[in-house]
Amino acid sequence: MKTLKHLFESNQKWAKQIESEQPGFFEQLSKQQSPEYLWIGCADSRVPANEIIDLRPGEVFVHRNIANVVVHTDLNCLSVIQYAVEVLKVKHIIVCGHYGCGGVAASLQDEDHGLIDNWLQHIRDVYRFHAAELDAIEEPVERRDRLCELNVIEQVGNVCSSRPVSNALKSGQQLNIHGWIYRLEDGILKDLDVTVAG
Repeated sequence: MKTLKHLFESNQKWAKQIESEQPGFFEQLSKQQSPEYLWIGCADSRVPANEIIDLRPGEVFVHRNIANVVVHTDLNCLSVIQYAVEVLKVKHIIVCGHYGCGGVAASLQDEDHGLIDNWLQHIRDVYRFHAAELDAIEEPVERRDRLCELNVIEQVGNVCSSRPVSNALKSGQQLNIHGWIYRLEDGILKDLDVTVAG
C-alpha cells in the first residue's frame, strides 16, 4: 500500500495536464536544464518560487532555506550559487523574502528555539546593523516586516560578495542580482530596488 497515495494521483493529473497543453514538454525538459534565473527564497510552504512568478519547471533554479539567508559558511547555498553561475550561466539571481516570515519573527524573540537559534543569529546580526532604524518602529508587525526587507537587502550583498558571483561580475559575465519581497496576503511581489547589475 502506497502512503500519500493522493499525492501520486495529483502528480499524475498534473503531468497529464502539462503534457496535453504542451506535447513533448517532459521529454524536452529531460534533455537539458537552462534556466535564466536562480531563486534564493524562504523555505516557507506558502512561497513557491515557480508558481508566484508563473514559470514552468525548468525555468527557475531554486534554493530555499529558513528566512532566505545567504551565509558564507553554508556550502549548500554556495554550491547552488556556483553551479547556477558557472555551469548554468543564469542571468539573474533573485533573493526573495516575504513579509510575515516566521524565521525573522523568531529572531526577534528573546527565547530558546533550539538548534535553529544558530541560524537565526544571522538575522539578529542584520537587526544589529540597523538597530537605530528598527528600534524607532513602535508597531511590532511593522518592525518585523521592515526587518524582512532589510534581511533581503543584506542577503543580496552576501550573494554579491560570494566568490562565484564576484568572479563572474569581475569577468563581465551578464549577471544581475535582485532583492524582492513577497506579500502573503495578496500574492504580490515588491522590488526592493537593490539590483546589482554586472
